[in-house]
Parts: sequence; structure tokens; C-alpha cells
Amino acid sequence: MADNLDVRWRRLHWRCRRGMRELDVVLTRYVNSCAALPAAEGMRELALIEQLLELQDPELQRYLLAGESPENPELAALVARIAAPPRLR
Repeated sequence: MADNLDVRWRRLHWRCRRGMRELDVVLTRYVNSCAALPAAEGMRELALIEQLLELQDPELQRYLLAGESPENPELAALVARIAAPPRLR
């Protein structure tokens, strides 16, 4: 199961490369920070990110760079987590 999850995270990392530098940076930074989550939490977050990446780039740009929020509450919460400044450790 852990190997399958690792493969999904790597695929997701690749899908974050959208062709718009700003989106690439924001999405990749967040996916990298989530890859080490515990399995159950990671699976939920991975599924949400996959759902978010199904959106077209103009929508992602509005949500992640222009401050708009998706109607779906789970996606809105994910967008807020992605857009939040990185935490210092």
C-alpha cells in the first residue's frame, strides 16, 4: 500500500506542472509538503488534490493566485491550505 501511495504522490507531483510558472510553484510546493503525511490523512489529501487538478488552468489561477474560492467546501478548504504561506519548522 505504501508503494502505491508513493507512486500516486509522484504522479501527482508531475501533474502539478501546468505550464504556468506561478501555478507550478504553488502546487508543487504544497504537494511536496503533503507527501510525508501519514497514510490515511495522505490518501484523503491526495484525492482532494487530484480533484482540484481536474480543473482548467484559468480556474486554478483564479483560486490559487487571485483569491477566489471554489463552491465545493472541501476544495475551498484545500485552496486555503495551498494558498497559505509555508510554515516555518
